[in-house]
Amino acid sequence: MNERGDATTGAAESMAGGGRMDPATEAFLVHRNLLFTVAYEMLGSAADAEDALQETWLRWVKVDLGQVHDQRAYLVRIATRRSLDRLRTLRRRKEDYIGSWLPEPLLTAPDVAENVELAESVSMALMLVLETLSPTERAVFVLREVFGVSHEEIAAAVGKTPAAVRQIAHRARRHVEARRPREVVSPSQARAVLESFQRALETNNLQGLLDVLAPQVVLVSDGGGVKQAAPRPITGADKVARMIVEGLGKARIALTSEPTVVNGNPALLLRVDGEIDGVIAVRVEDARITDLYYVRNPQKLTRIASETPLTLR
Repeated sequence: MNERGDATTGAAESMAGGGRMDPATEAFLVHRNLLFTVAYEMLGSAADAEDALQETWLRWVKVDLGQVHDQRAYLVRIATRRSLDRLRTLRRRKEDYIGSWLPEPLLTAPDVAENVELAESVSMALMLVLETLSPTERAVFVLREVFGVSHEEIAAAVGKTPAAVRQIAHRARRHVEARRPREVVSPSQARAVLESFQRALETNNLQGLLDVLAPQVVLVSDGGGVKQAAPRPITGADKVARMIVEGLGKARIALTSEPTVVNGNPALLLRVDGEIDGVIAVRVEDARITDLYYVRNPQKLTRIASETPLTLR
């Protein structure tokens, strides 16, 4: 178990004698991946999502299962409440964060990329849009638009009336629609664009970068005050391309990049002298990169060594 606690380990350790799981443990493990996905989409942090799951588990084992008609809905309700509590704390923590903040990248299985709905919901682009919502708006949007939870169930989870939830859902949906990517490209299209970017990156080709970057491309880099990163987003193909060429130029000989799948979308894993330096995720529109998300904060790179299972069901 890690320092923060692991709900999966806690559940497994509470198996009844003879190797058989008790009903509470079995139900929790059946829905664990769903609960993690809900918590992660609300928090943008795998570490905090795991904490929310640990708290969910501790409350779940005290519940009288005989009074629970829908275990999945009940577990989602607990996880949502725990995530909401953490989200409010996390927002205060982000105010003191050094530089730009990006969601914690997750290495995901190829089948996540093939699930368009799931891949978009955990993409860096949409996760950053969700950051602009209030905690309650984010919870309502995630539960309703991503997971299809009923207004009545959401109301029980967030402590609002169903009528209020409908209003919040409408407001949040309108807010997100105005800011979310206008085009969802296929994984193969995104990979093709990323391959062009990778070739230009590895050859230090300024013109190659300019060819693949949209004119108003935005680069957001997250070093968390631990690794060097631009303190604010950088806008414009020329500025972004030159920063990449100059910023990575010193490490060029030792720099390697490899394709990977992060948050259900094609990305690049960068290494310097064989050590992980960061992850670059992209947003693609009209066959060009409109946004670059470069995560270098070592504390956010713990989930790219092994796949994190995600699900909407």
